[in-house]
Amino acid sequence: MRRVRHRHLIVLFAAVFAANSASAQTLYVKTGRLIDGATGTVRTGQCITIEAERIKAIAPCGATPAGATQLDWSGFTVLPGLIDLHTHLADLGQSADLAAPIKASPAETVLVGARNARVTLDAGFTSVRDVGTYRGLADVTLRNAIERGDVPGPRMWVAGAYLTIPKGGGELNGVVPNEELPPDMRLGVATTPEEAAAKTTYLLDHGADFIKTIATGAVLAMGTGPGAPELTVDQLRAIVRVAHARGKKVTAHAHGAIGIQNAINAGVDSIEHASLADEATLQLARKHGTWLAMDIYNGDYIEDVGTKEGWPAEYLRKNRETTDAQRAAFRRAVELGVNIGYATDAGVYPHGLNARQFRNMVKYGMTPMQAIQSATGRAAVEMGRDDIGAIVPGRFADMIAVKADPLADITVLEKVDHVMKGGVIVR
Repeated sequence: MRRVRHRHLIVLFAAVFAANSASAQTLYVKTGRLIDGATGTVRTGQCITIEAERIKAIAPCGATPAGATQLDWSGFTVLPGLIDLHTHLADLGQSADLAAPIKASPAETVLVGARNARVTLDAGFTSVRDVGTYRGLADVTLRNAIERGDVPGPRMWVAGAYLTIPKGGGELNGVVPNEELPPDMRLGVATTPEEAAAKTTYLLDHGADFIKTIATGAVLAMGTGPGAPELTVDQLRAIVRVAHARGKKVTAHAHGAIGIQNAINAGVDSIEHASLADEATLQLARKHGTWLAMDIYNGDYIEDVGTKEGWPAEYLRKNRETTDAQRAAFRRAVELGVNIGYATDAGVYPHGLNARQFRNMVKYGMTPMQAIQSATGRAAVEMGRDDIGAIVPGRFADMIAVKADPLADITVLEKVDHVMKGGVIVR
């Protein structure tokens, strides 16, 4: 047993040493076509110098610098690593079993999250904003494990838990009486502005990077109506006040127009879903510079797989009532120039398929370049990050490469050829 354990330690040490060495070396990456995520232009014949996880320089290709390792991606279109602004990595995933989240322990939830993180990274999404989990703070644990190098995965920014009213769209309704749910599944339940502020402080103190509020009912929550407001304007303002004082952003799950307007008027930074946004609501979002994170692919998945697997009839009905309306609102938001970031709700459909939404974003009004920027440079702006989302000096060397041209066929991003995170090749 001691010899076996010793061999395992040697293998583990060698793997860690190799990863550290790879991240420390200088790379000189030859690109064919380069989409930098920042300028909306395509350049050819550019080479990228990478040192210590970050991009040092970009210039027309020449001789490989002394001591650098050349990586030949000259036959590929090279883009920044993709960003998904709405994922649920640290969760069980949607299914017909309403009780699945409570059946899994917090530890099992994190282990499932580790698997989800790996396939997300393999798919070319090197950063995600993970917008909530039923098992509160499981996302913090997963993020920390990725940052330590314990498990592979994208860079994660996490919400910790949902801030929601009792029996609202952020609760696990319909399984047991909500009061009997485990405490870690109710970390964000609040009934007053004061309690909402206190819960915000708690989540930030325990590792949340931003705050996720539930401003309306949900499609995938029993007993709630997507169009019905939930958290009040006063509660939302209390949350925003605490978070912004600590330099943290706030996003709001909101389908219905009134709930969206409540959230915008309370000062939230972004809106998730925005399915039933009307003209006045979209104009308000544009006026305030509020970002929309609209998951306009997964309605198809819910209708297809949810019907086949017997998901609750309430879920399927609400999905049908919101899918087409959301896509119409998305098209109008594009026309108005409202800020839109790439957001899929991965976890409702399988992780690793995040790029399937690109085709819908183009179908419903974006150019391929706009869709790419929504998942790169524009997504970084929404998150307030200046270290990801673009191939420019000083940012993390997070990049993907595809053989075909995504500006001619956006669906090529559904199967990327190569992925790099922090100067280390993932695949």
